[in-house]
Amino acid sequence: MGQCTVMGAMLSCSFGLAPSTLVPVGAARVTIEGRPAATITDMSPLANVPPFGMCTSLANPTVAAATSAALGVLTPMPCVPAITGPWMAAAPTTVLGNIPILTSGSTCTCAYGGVIQQIMPGSVLTTAG
Repeated sequence: MGQCTVMGAMLSCSFGLAPSTLVPVGAARVTIEGRPAATITDMSPLANVPPFGMCTSLANPTVAAATSAALGVLTPMPCVPAITGPWMAAAPTTVLGNIPILTSGSTCTCAYGGVIQQIMPGSVLTTAG
């Protein structure tokens, strides 16, 4: 069982330099502890998953170009998440509108190799399993 993820959940990326905050905008309009609940489809870059400050992945073309220009010294560039698919649900049997709910332990990946995970799911009392 994991805690349910809601608006304001803190996220981190393994190649990002700053945390980000999840913004669920799903059609379900279900609230948990007074905040909109998130599902595995809340993964749109910028709309649901804001940038993580600066990106340090050499798979990111802007980071690779800046690092090359700096003669091989890793040069982070602004993050623009490039999420490759829906969140991998930690509790796939708990659903909102036939879509698995997002819970602590759920992850998704960035095309540049980063793993996006939750630092804090946002809900305190509500769990799903």
